[in-house]
Amino acid sequence: MEFLKFEKVKDGKYLKNYEITYKNKAGREKKYEIVSRRELNGIDDLGNAPSGVSIVATCNKKLLLLREFRMGVNRTIFNLCAGMLEKHETLEECIRRELYEETGLRVKSIKAILPPSYAAVAISDTTTYIAFVEAEGEISGHTSDNEEIEAHFYTREEVRTLLESEPFSSRAQMAAYFFAAYENF
Repeated sequence: MEFLKFEKVKDGKYLKNYEITYKNKAGREKKYEIVSRRELNGIDDLGNAPSGVSIVATCNKKLLLLREFRMGVNRTIFNLCAGMLEKHETLEECIRRELYEETGLRVKSIKAILPPSYAAVAISDTTTYIAFVEAEGEISGHTSDNEEIEAHFYTREEVRTLLESEPFSSRAQMAAYFFAAYENF
């Protein structure tokens, strides 16, 4: 592939739309659209800065899942606690803040943080970390008026049932599958 041109076509509050003009293998000029959560200065900026974190939280051998309404699919789905890194915030601070904001829970321990992975490679350069944490405390309402979130801890058996009948985000579905299938998860 030969990149010919990279330009911003729309500047939204949370998403920026870009158009990439390139030559394909057959030598034909093509256009490709992407969105990014951040300002990109050129093709070399794509995928270089993680923007947030997804949190796989457990407590007393139960998995935390959120039931939340998502505008992009116009339905309530099961999802992981997640959020965006704020300016000058460390990854650990982001994990603690997001877990608390969305659930009222505190991080007891951070078990692992995976390197950044791509969230939606077909349409975006967004990369996020996946953190595995042990949570503690009581679930309470979240702090944002812009989200409908219901947090709950589920046993392995309950997760198996949800996987058969409920809609999930892909990351939450994968985390739920491994939680339900493997005792050491």
